[in-house]
Amino acid sequence: QVQLVESGGGLVQAGGSLRLSCAASGRTFSSYTMGWFRQAPGKEREFVAAISGSGGRTSYADFVKGRFTISRDNVKNTVYLQMNSLKPEDTASYYCARTSRAFTGATMTRSYDYWGLGTQVTVSS
Repeated sequence: QVQLVESGGGLVQAGGSLRLSCAASGRTFSSYTMGWFRQAPGKEREFVAAISGSGGRTSYADFVKGRFTISRDNVKNTVYLQMNSLKPEDTASYYCARTSRAFTGATMTRSYDYWGLGTQVTVSS
């Protein structure tokens, strides 16, 4: 059974930064594309960023380009989301997820097989 555990969320002022981490259990972590998604109250879960197993390919939602950076450490079985220049509209629960499907589908929620429980990010104005 794969377990994904997010950490690093919290309360930050607008313009500030946070780094989220997602620790994954299991072997062959480097074989899988990992993604970050977020969900605000009353809204659907939406794609934020994804990274291929090797780390050589990344994808970002337009609303985070230039502000967020996804990375991974395949030795530590961990994926990160560095979030800079945070805005109040970034307030949401952030989830990491793993997919065994091709990277071309990495922006779609339905592509992912395993999900963490999420970590809350709150950005005050």
